[in-house]
Amino acid sequence: MSKIRFFSEETRFVLPAPAETASWIQAVIQQEGYVLAHLNIIFCSDHYLLIQNRRYLQHDTLTDVLTFDYADQAGIIEGDIYISIDRVRDNAQTWQQSFTEELQTVIVHGVLHLLGYDDQAPEAKALMRQKETEYMAKRQGATTVADDSAHQAAHASQAGDKRNGEDIHPSSGLCNPD
Repeated sequence: MSKIRFFSEETRFVLPAPAETASWIQAVIQQEGYVLAHLNIIFCSDHYLLIQNRRYLQHDTLTDVLTFDYADQAGIIEGDIYISIDRVRDNAQTWQQSFTEELQTVIVHGVLHLLGYDDQAPEAKALMRQKETEYMAKRQGATTVADDSAHQAAHASQAGDKRNGEDIHPSSGLCNPD
């Protein structure tokens, strides 16, 4: 059984090429020096993720990603990443990029949270954006996404403070539901 599994809740979305995406995620985790135990990525609706956001973070706002870390020892990745397909679709239009590119950015954003990256302080946010750009460039090279890495870098620096602001990612941080 694969250590990375994909599910859908309240959406008909099915990830194209899940094996390729899983390999990319595994490479990100390994490059950061972590070991993958188990990771679930759950694609869902705005409604579904809003309920989770209220329940676990007491935030009454839409978000595109919530990350739950279940690892009980350092250097191990075990968790769930919930991604709102509705938010990804809207954000792709807002950022004028493809749905695929936005989805991959949100996936790696969630993985980076599990790897210990934070996006609350400006310096931490800048490092996280740098890592997103780095791993997106590697993914784009492997999948030949139409947008080039220069566009991704410009997007990341342009998005900077707005991408995780109250209007886009108010609660995309790491959650521990215990």
